[in-house]
Formats: sequence, structure tokens, C-alpha cells
Amino acid sequence: MSISRRDILKSLTITAITGSVLRVIPLEAAEYAHRMVRAAKAAAADQVYAPKFFSAHLYKTLQALCQTIIPSDEQAKGAIEAGAPEFIDLITSENKEYQVALGGGLMWLDNTCIDRYGKTYLACAPEQQKEILDLIAYRKNEKKDPSLGQGIEFFGFLRKLTADGFFTSEIGIEYLGYIGNTFIKEFPGCPPVPEANS
Repeated sequence: MSISRRDILKSLTITAITGSVLRVIPLEAAEYAHRMVRAAKAAAADQVYAPKFFSAHLYKTLQALCQTIIPSDEQAKGAIEAGAPEFIDLITSENKEYQVALGGGLMWLDNTCIDRYGKTYLACAPEQQKEILDLIAYRKNEKKDPSLGQGIEFFGFLRKLTADGFFTSEIGIEYLGYIGNTFIKEFPGCPPVPEANS
């Protein structure tokens, strides 16, 4: 019996809110989602992924957040290059719980920024963006301000999905230095731990 695209995507999202995708699904299923993203880009006239769930504005916000969570630097590519936003959009398009958690979370972020700064997250100055993300990055902040609860849940979930999208991509696997189940003749052991400066 063949497995449909929808079956594969649903297997990625079985425990939408409870945890990171990689805690529940096999790497092969995540790789399948990445292949679907590549196929969608290849089929597009401009070779650019067209979001399947998020509006253009919310997708740009998602991209900005993924870039903040795993930025590129001189040593490695980041979440954008690895296709994490596309991965997240694709699996969200197939799962109602993700749609509520992520769509609602992005709207919460924009509305909260409008209340605090008079503009959406993307229109905020970098220091304002950092300020709001610092507030929703830590669960302890909900004790001081319960209105941050939805934002904290959303951002924690988005961080897990961004990491999953990154580390299951070709770029993420290369970054980890994973070479697969290959035979090695000898194992040299772990490198020595550098001595601490006293």
C-alpha cells in the first residue's frame, strides 16, 4: 500500500504542540518534506517557494523569526538557507493544530507589537524586535506578565520547529558532520578537553 503525501505530512505533525517533530517522527519523513519543498520550488516559474498556508506578510515574519533563531554566520548557513521557513509552512498547511499555534502566534506577535510600539513586528526597529523576543523567550516572564503566555508558547514551539527544519535539511546535516552509518576501521576517541585557565 502506497503512502500519500498527506500521510507523510501528517506523520510529521502527530504531536503538534507537545514537542519537537524529531522527538516523534523518523528522519526519513522530515527529509521527504524537504524533498517536497525542493520539488515545489523547481516547479515554480521563478524557482521560489510559494507559501501554502501563511499570507505573504505572515510568511515574511516567519522568515525573519527563523533567521533570528538560527542566523547564518561566516562559519555556517542558517535557517533561511536550510529551508526551515518552507519546511514549517509546508507541514503547517496540513495540520490544523499547527495552523492555530503558528498562525495565531504570529498574529499575537503583530498585535502585541502594535500595542507596544504602534507597528507590526517587521516594521519595528531592531531593538524593539529584540525587546519583544527577549520577553517571549523565557517562561519566567509569564509570572511577571501573564499576557505573554501565548507568545511564550508560540515562540518556544517555533524554535523547536526551526531547529527541526534546520537539522533535518542537507545544510543542517552537513553542519552536524553526520556521515551516516558507515564502517570505520578505528575510532580514535574523543579529543582531549582543553585545560581551564586558572
